[in-house]
Amino acid sequence: MNPWFFFWAPQVTLPFGGSVAQRIEPDTRWFFGGIAPGAGDPEIERKAFDVATYGRQLGLITELLADLAEQAPPKTAKGQKALKRLREIQLRIEQVKEHDAIDALEQIDSLLARLKKTHPERLAAARRRIAHALAVDEG
Repeated sequence: MNPWFFFWAPQVTLPFGGSVAQRIEPDTRWFFGGIAPGAGDPEIERKAFDVATYGRQLGLITELLADLAEQAPPKTAKGQKALKRLREIQLRIEQVKEHDAIDALEQIDSLLARLKKTHPERLAAARRRIAHALAVDEG
């Protein structure tokens, strides 16, 4: 082939014949990019979220508000109703957390049972890893 004709040479790419590189890390900037421009700075919101998630912030506010309501109960029916709803929501969230913890423990039990059945020689290593993980959390 003459080198001056390469411009007209067809280029055929079969499936998966081209570049198939792909970034797989999650992009969570969309969440903070969705904050309205007048509502705040998305970069500051992201940094604040790294300090304490919205759930953590709302949890602390709810705990404080419930404690203050114990000391000085609301006097209006509307306030009492709102406090009752807030406590119900708080209880439901605690139940969700409890169920999640139970599910995690059941998964651990299942994985350990599977390890014991299929790879009993690895149980000692599993014990060491679990003991190390628990010691790191306590220290």
